[in-house]
Amino acid sequence: MNETLKRLISGVVYITLLLSCILYSTESFILLFGIFLVIATFEYANLVKINTILPVSVVTLSYSIISLISYYSKETDNYLSFLREKPTQLGVDLEQLNLVLLIITLVVLIKCILFLFNNKEQTISKLWKYLYLVGYILLPFIFIVKISFGINDYNPKIIIGLFILIWTNDTFAYLVGKSMGKHKLYERISPKKTIEGFLGGVVFAVFAGYLISKLYIKPNPNFSDTSILIWTMIALIVGVFGTIGDLIESKFKRIAEVKDSGKIMPGHGGVLDRLDSVIFVAPIVYLFYQILSYVS
Repeated sequence: MNETLKRLISGVVYITLLLSCILYSTESFILLFGIFLVIATFEYANLVKINTILPVSVVTLSYSIISLISYYSKETDNYLSFLREKPTQLGVDLEQLNLVLLIITLVVLIKCILFLFNNKEQTISKLWKYLYLVGYILLPFIFIVKISFGINDYNPKIIIGLFILIWTNDTFAYLVGKSMGKHKLYERISPKKTIEGFLGGVVFAVFAGYLISKLYIKPNPNFSDTSILIWTMIALIVGVFGTIGDLIESKFKRIAEVKDSGKIMPGHGGVLDRLDSVIFVAPIVYLFYQILSYVS
């Protein structure tokens, strides 16, 4: 089987599985990304050369507990309030937990950016291997789940829209870069990426964000302008931070001296290779939602 056909079949299976689980139910969505998280943890542990047993155990337990707390918090809070005939503090406590997790994630992601652009930093200390595991692998997967709930209940359109933006950005960054790219973006880490490709990906992602807000999300006409602005901003976040996430994963692979993070997807590499953009973008999008919520 030639490489192109292998990539095509693998990509179709991946997209079909992803969309099916997202659309089928909340539980299937959470379960799928839990499986993705476990595989990504294996791949990350192999990249940075740490034992896989402890990391996989920790992320599996943490993801399960936090996801269940987030998923059932509203129902539990309402039920306890009914029994006690007074408001409970579960909702407040959950907000505090989310804030703490977000701060930890953002601190680690900032360190990831510094790690990316520090040409002298070609090794990772044992402490930071585990801190990256928490802030770069585990918590972003948790925020992928959290942003899919939007304001109230689970809304598959949010996470599907986010993936459409990421796929659009990646596709047109490649096409524009291949046809027009002359200036390297960050040649030492990713020789094929160009500034022209990066800008092309951002422009087409913004256009996709406009189409998503108008044709897919189908907002209330009274709030259409707001929806367009929101999805345009998300598209900009995807274009910038998705590219940074891709480059960071490339640096991990360069230090490990491997081409791909894994081999689970023939022709595409590993789960980290497919999700490197979304795991970096998800916490930023969640922060954006929180800022919107606070402002409104």
